[in-house]
Amino acid sequence: MKTVNDIDFKDKKALIRVDFNVPLDDDFNVTDDTRIRAAKPTIFKILEDGGSCILLSHLGRPKNKEAEFSLQHIVKSLSDAIGMQVKFVDDCIGPKVSEAVLNLKPGEVLLLENLRYYDEETKGDRDFAEKLSKFGDVYVNDAFGTAHREHASTAVIAQFFPENKYFGLLLASEVENVKKVLETSEKPVTAIIGGAKVSSKITIIENILDKIDNLIIGGGMAFTFIKAQGGNVGSSLVEDDKQTLALEILEMAKNKFVEVYLPVDAIIADDFSENANSRTEEVNNIPDGWMGLDVGPKTNELFAEVLAKSKTILWNGPVGVFEIEKFAQGTKILGQNIAKATQNGAFSLVGGGDSVAAVHKFNLTDKVSYVSTGGGAMLEMLEGKTLPGIKALMK
Repeated sequence: MKTVNDIDFKDKKALIRVDFNVPLDDDFNVTDDTRIRAAKPTIFKILEDGGSCILLSHLGRPKNKEAEFSLQHIVKSLSDAIGMQVKFVDDCIGPKVSEAVLNLKPGEVLLLENLRYYDEETKGDRDFAEKLSKFGDVYVNDAFGTAHREHASTAVIAQFFPENKYFGLLLASEVENVKKVLETSEKPVTAIIGGAKVSSKITIIENILDKIDNLIIGGGMAFTFIKAQGGNVGSSLVEDDKQTLALEILEMAKNKFVEVYLPVDAIIADDFSENANSRTEEVNNIPDGWMGLDVGPKTNELFAEVLAKSKTILWNGPVGVFEIEKFAQGTKILGQNIAKATQNGAFSLVGGGDSVAAVHKFNLTDKVSYVSTGGGAMLEMLEGKTLPGIKALMK
């Protein structure tokens, strides 16, 4: 794996694929600059060497070059984050860009317009990738969040830099941390898989069973397992067509000597809202018309015991509807227990949009070992897939 640390960028123009697909408010201000700050180490390395940076990114899913998706909106946040004025050009190919690149001096940063203003980006168009490639001496991919996409700027462009393509420091770090869980983890290894549906997590579970000792299942998907085992789950979220699959997963885990931990009690409610009536009930005894929206106190204790003994922890998915304050306690306590285990020497990797949102919400970002910036990409790596953006750098 060749990273930017393996090259001196003096007088070189580095074409860097970053992931600045960040949330904006109604006034187009950046509301979470995590991904922008994550790109700083790579940008600084290049600038300190005496090179210049040309940044490529997408923002949202524009249909027709709508102004709301312009990367112009993030120039201020980016400039603030790196402590210097970033130049911007309102296109990503063409003469305007060629001129801006030609005039770019060592130590300067240029951000190009949203790549997805061109359909060719998402189609993985070779000619489009070649046009982009003309703007740099060196190609750097630092966009883990899009490494699983076969897009022009992630999977195709690298072929035009046969000797000059490198992993950015963020991308390298993301890959190493996922590998740490999958390949070199210290035992016991505990995976917490939560969220709404079994169907979206099945491949991950199947792929990691050989590598883990404990599997904690939480969130809406837990009720499919509970019902499959004969429990009454009331109106809780259940994938009825996945009950056989749930039982197969439990059997598979047993054969691989993996301990599976399901919730034993739940905070149940008579409506999916902050104002619902709620109470604690055994997880397999939820009355009709009531639904489980969080794990209960006994489950919190059970999960805490498992985490306290763990040396490696992977967290993907919340264990309750943490967006509603009334049902956030289980996910919050889980996060705090992961932080405690980390403090006691465990390695903890958090990934997947909702888990990352929970970690931010409960101020635990600095208390876990690593928070992944790429939900879909991390999940595909956990599923055992080789990501197109990474494969392109390794060829």
